Amino acid sequence: MVSLAYVAAFFVTFKFVAPVQNMFFPVFASHASLLFLPSGVRVLSAWLLGWRSTIALAPGVFLIFYYVAGTGVFEQSRLMAMLIAVTVPAGTFHAIRLLKPNIFPQPDLNPCWPCVMVAGTVISIFGALLTNYVFGNPSNDFIVFLIGDFFGLFFLMMSLMFGFRAMRSRGF
Repeated sequence: MVSLAYVAAFFVTFKFVAPVQNMFFPVFASHASLLFLPSGVRVLSAWLLGWRSTIALAPGVFLIFYYVAGTGVFEQSRLMAMLIAVTVPAGTFHAIRLLKPNIFPQPDLNPCWPCVMVAGTVISIFGALLTNYVFGNPSNDFIVFLIGDFFGLFFLMMSLMFGFRAMRSRGF
């Protein structure tokens, strides 16, 4: 399910969001999106599943990289970018837990949504830095990746919260 959500988020981003973005902003060489929904899937799956999210995300991440790069998916830079995409979110949540605030979901506590957003921002920073490094992208792409990851997570969280709220109000 996580990989399917990742693939769906990717196609929504690049088939619907990107064309609108390209009308108002220049096309970035890296095809970076200012609203990158797959980042939200990565962050929320790492928050919900911990290290298991790396396994849950791997097939979807590979499929998307294969869709974009074809057989070039096996180039070292792309393999490293896939590794970054699946490990940085879970690793960041576990590093935060080592600092003592356990922000993983717990049955007896309400989620700390601002904590998830802060963790998502940290994940975006590390992910963008590492991904730009392995691809050798210019520094302005870092800012676009960071913005896209943050707003992708924010938009996905808001959509899920409003969706769950609507379901609860209808008795689901």
